[in-house]
Amino acid sequence: MKSKKGKTTDEVTTELVAVTTASAPNEYFVLCLYIAGLSPRSTLAVERIQRICEHYLAGRYELTVIDLFVNPEMAQQAQIVVAPTLIKQSPSPKRLFIGDLSDEKKIFLGLNIVI
Repeated sequence: MKSKKGKTTDEVTTELVAVTTASAPNEYFVLCLYIAGLSPRSTLAVERIQRICEHYLAGRYELTVIDLFVNPEMAQQAQIVVAPTLIKQSPSPKRLFIGDLSDEKKIFLGLNIVI
């Protein structure tokens, strides 16, 4: 899809996100991803959030991946009923993302990255 300036939507999105995340270099993101084994959905969620973090939050994030098959008590402590689930613990406000993280626009909004 082309924008008014002749660039594709993906090119415009990437440029805006790069500018927006560069403007807040001190924000440190603490993320926790709960998965259920090595299912295709879990693997995809891990790959997607790692790619997003490395590209947009490089050096400014901590990502913990918890396999609920290995640590089922963690699901109860965090009140997780569906996996995969990503929790943004900081910066505030706390946000939850449920599913394979395929909707990157929702992830960007929840991480306060304006597109």
